[in-house]
Amino acid sequence: MTTPTLRERLRYKFDTFISKGGRSIFFSLVVVFLVLFGLLAGLRGVSMLMHPKGVSHETHDSFLGQSYIIFLELTDPGNMNQDKFASPLFKVSGVLAGLAGVIILSMLIAFITTALDQKLSELRKGFSRVIESDHTLILGWNHRVPEILRELIIANESEDDACVVILADLPKEEMDDYLKVHVTDRQTTRIVTRSGKPSAKHNLEIVSLPTSKSVVILASCGESANEAEKAASDIRTIKTILGVVASKEEGTELNIVVELFQQRSREIAEEISPEVTAIDGQEILAKLLVQTSRSLGLSVVYAEVLSFDGCELYFHQADWSGIAFGKAIYHFPDGVPIGLRHADGTVVINPESGLMLQKDDDILILAEDDSTIEFRSEPVAVPQTLPLAEGRKSEPSIERELLIGWNEKVPLIVREYADYVQAGSQIDIMMREPTDYVRQTVAQLNESLENLTIQLIESNPTDIPSLTALQPFHYDNIIILSSGDQEADSETSDSETIVILILLRRIFSEAGPDIDITKTKIITEVMDSDNQELVARAGVHDFIISNRFVSTILAQISEEASIKAVYDDLFSEDGSEIYLKPARLYFTSFPIEVSFADMMAIAQQRNEVCIGVKIQAMETDMQQNFGVKLIPEKNTRWTLGPEDRLVVVAEDET
Repeated sequence: MTTPTLRERLRYKFDTFISKGGRSIFFSLVVVFLVLFGLLAGLRGVSMLMHPKGVSHETHDSFLGQSYIIFLELTDPGNMNQDKFASPLFKVSGVLAGLAGVIILSMLIAFITTALDQKLSELRKGFSRVIESDHTLILGWNHRVPEILRELIIANESEDDACVVILADLPKEEMDDYLKVHVTDRQTTRIVTRSGKPSAKHNLEIVSLPTSKSVVILASCGESANEAEKAASDIRTIKTILGVVASKEEGTELNIVVELFQQRSREIAEEISPEVTAIDGQEILAKLLVQTSRSLGLSVVYAEVLSFDGCELYFHQADWSGIAFGKAIYHFPDGVPIGLRHADGTVVINPESGLMLQKDDDILILAEDDSTIEFRSEPVAVPQTLPLAEGRKSEPSIERELLIGWNEKVPLIVREYADYVQAGSQIDIMMREPTDYVRQTVAQLNESLENLTIQLIESNPTDIPSLTALQPFHYDNIIILSSGDQEADSETSDSETIVILILLRRIFSEAGPDIDITKTKIITEVMDSDNQELVARAGVHDFIISNRFVSTILAQISEEASIKAVYDDLFSEDGSEIYLKPARLYFTSFPIEVSFADMMAIAQQRNEVCIGVKIQAMETDMQQNFGVKLIPEKNTRWTLGPEDRLVVVAEDET
């Protein structure tokens, strides 16, 4: 290898210096300007020596005066006019100064334009530090982001300047453009996006993780992904949890909510830090679908309870003065208590009415807003004593269920049904072209569940002769599932769902007069919440919005971590759940006019907590919330028929 020459060394040093960017380029331009200025001023001085009478103005006959003219001609070529009457020798230096000025000015403009463009590009890429505090931080990106943001925006309505920060491994411009279309009404909430790997400590410092109030970590793939992709997503999520725990300040509390697919991953995540709350969206939706099928209108109730837009669950502490739980429920002008939390953190849903409230107990109350919760020393309503319709219960029976479609929730749904139904019940699964995996899964479920028979029906659900041949009006419940195909987007999946609904409505309308079509409930899984009204118009009795329910739960847990224990109880067959039970189970004669406080009192006789009412005549009216009214004013009077329903928290559905 030959020894580099001096020219090559100097060229290398110059290239290295220029490659540093803006400052070095600007410094080089200044040096070039000063060198040219020195040379041209020197040429001007030589001209004065050779032709002292050739200057254009007597006031500039000194060297400093002529140097000033050169400076003006360099910075503004229009100043060459000052050499209009000078000798040719002076005009040569003036022309050279003008040309040099044009070149340097062009280079300066190009430099400024490039520097500004680079700065704007840097800002658009989202690498600058976020200066926020008490903000919600979302790490990762998937289809749940818009729904989570909508919920957080509603939760932040009472704040003047709330902020949600999103850090994802996507271009900032792409995220901003997507949110601009899908999250239009932001009210008092600012949404700040940054681009970067969520698990990197440097990136977590950029988004001010130590000053955030909660962190939501999203899965990197959807529910329809294969097992390998889900496992990879869980690994990335756990790595992000480790980064979050390492980045937060010692001694501070931080609510961390994560979405994980595998049970083992959830156990590992909660072992990393007690501040981590891990949820399985698929399991939650499977439980909701089954519960909704057993209580018509339940999805409307959950849509309010699980969302910040409507009634919400809060923990509230007051001076209970040794009052019993059954008496305390009448002492709140807004809201209905459904449980309590003891000092050790234990949550009890639907406790015995005679349970005395202790000093450190927190009431779990369903209310419009935490600002409206007030415990009064005197009851706000006094119910009348009404006789309970003795011996009336909903008797369990052998059931037939129909699942249309297939996705990853089907095994969970079938196992959940097995906890509710009587022995001898049957579940039919209708789908086109089942795979070997589906056939094997159905066979395994048949072997493991003794009280259920599972049958796979290979047929096209969008073909009306195929649907008619099933005689759908002979089923107790029909659940239409969204497609589990990775290639199917939410719009395609929901479009097929609506087609199936229309076909079912046609079949039911053409059924003979001797067939009772009212006993069959249709429950629909909807992926996109924007399609809710279309599904309602298609005649469905109830529906579940997959993305919205899981997103609202993530948002609520991010605001109050202990609410997770409440959901675990409400979604479990072993605990207390929400049911919509017919009024004939409570009252002896109809029609009957009662206040909401009367409903609460008569529900207590069945060891239940009444939180609302559903009017059958309005169950198809979307404007009237499908007939469901939660936590009405306790003295409001209602006229009930036998098939109107009380919304209650109870141990079972009987």
